[in-house]
Amino acid sequence: MTDAPLAAATAQILKTEHSAGQRPVVKTFFDEATFTASHVVHDPNTKAAAIIDSVLDYEASSGRTSYASAEEIVAYVKSEGLKAEWQLETHAHADHLSAAPWLQEQVGGKLGIGGDIVRVQTVFGKIFNAGTEFARDGSQFDHLFHDGDHFKIGTLDAVALHVPGHTPADMAFIIGDAAFIGDTLFMPDYGTARADFPGGDARMLYRSIHRLLKLPEQTRLFLCHDYKAPGRDVFAWETTVGAERAHNIHVHDGVSEEEFVQMRTTRDAKLSLPNLIMPSVQVNIRGGHMPEAEDNGVSYIKIPINKM
Repeated sequence: MTDAPLAAATAQILKTEHSAGQRPVVKTFFDEATFTASHVVHDPNTKAAAIIDSVLDYEASSGRTSYASAEEIVAYVKSEGLKAEWQLETHAHADHLSAAPWLQEQVGGKLGIGGDIVRVQTVFGKIFNAGTEFARDGSQFDHLFHDGDHFKIGTLDAVALHVPGHTPADMAFIIGDAAFIGDTLFMPDYGTARADFPGGDARMLYRSIHRLLKLPEQTRLFLCHDYKAPGRDVFAWETTVGAERAHNIHVHDGVSEEEFVQMRTTRDAKLSLPNLIMPSVQVNIRGGHMPEAEDNGVSYIKIPINKM
C-alpha cells in the first residue's frame, strides 16, 4: 500500500465538495438477522448505481435460501430508475451469504472484489477441502480490484483502496465524498472489526484503519455491520472520519499500534465464530454461487470437524 491512491481519493472528495451534483446518493438496507448494512449508491446525474455487500437470506436449520432482503433492493433500484453497473463486495463475508449473482440476474452489474480474494480462496479451499474443481484464481468474479484502481459509476469517480486486516482481501470503495469500508470500522461507540480469521492480522488492520482516517474529516463512512453498542437503542451504519478519529473506542486519535494490537488480540480470543461462517465463506469465495451440485443435483455445505 502506498499513499498515492489515498491522495487520489482525497483529491476526489475535495473536488466533490465544490459540486453538489457529484455527491452520491446512498440508500441503505439493514438486515437485522445478520446485522448487515447493504448500500445502493448512485450518481444523481445519470442514475448509474452500485450495490454493495448484498445479503441472501439463509435459514441455517433447514439450509434453505430466499430473497426477501435482495428483493427490497431490486424494488428500490427499479422504482428509482437506476442502472446497476456494479455489484461490489468489500470482502468475502463470514457472517452472511452474498446475493450478488441473483441481483445480477434481476438488475445487472459487474461483480467486483479485491484481487487478494485469491489468497482467501487458497486458504479456505484447503480448510473445506474444495477439490481441484474449485478455481482459486478469482475467476468467479467479473473484476478484481487492486489498490488504487480507478473506476466510474456514471459520472462519479471512484477509487478502490486495499485495507487488509480483517481479511487479506478487504477493499474500501471511495465514491465521491462517501467511503464504503466494509468490516474495518464499526460505529465509534462499538469499535473495530475482529482480525482472527485465517489470514487476518490486527497490526495490518490498525494500519488500514489509519489509512482510511487520513481521508478528510467530513468524509462519510458507510459501514457493513452494526450491533447496537450498550446504551444505544437504534442501529446505525453511517458516520464520518472526524467522528471516528475523535470517538472510536478502539482507535481514536492517540491510541498506539501496540495498544490496539494488544486490545484486539485479547478481545478476539474471547469471540465465538459467526453463526453462518460455514455456509457464508464457502458460498462467498465462489462469488455468491453455491458449491457445485453433486450427482443427485443438490449442493452441499461442508462442516470441517475440529478444524476451525
